[in-house]
Amino acid sequence: MVMQPLLPAKADGAYRTIGELSRETGLPQHILRYWETRFPQLKPLQRAGNRRYYRPEDVALVQRIATMLNEDGYTIRGVQQALMAERKRPAGPLPASSIDAILSVRDSLARALEQDLG
Repeated sequence: MVMQPLLPAKADGAYRTIGELSRETGLPQHILRYWETRFPQLKPLQRAGNRRYYRPEDVALVQRIATMLNEDGYTIRGVQQALMAERKRPAGPLPASSIDAILSVRDSLARALEQDLG
């Protein structure tokens, strides 16, 4: 058995190759390539020789898909529908309770600043 040298961990924001992502997630590379055909949201950059580079948001999506399939019991179709529903959901206005909470924090910060300056 050939031992792979231990490589230093990449920074969270670094791009990952398909091999690195496969090792980090424990998912086979052919599964990652298959998911690219089933989930249009998963689009890693492809460079010369079709070498894939997964951005941090791609890595997060892969982890989310894996969780939904392997832990939450979703089917491929179920995950597709859930992800599509999220894309279609409009970002509405903040609820009044959130606005009240934000204004309360703003007012307490303003009072604290006045006390520090006064």
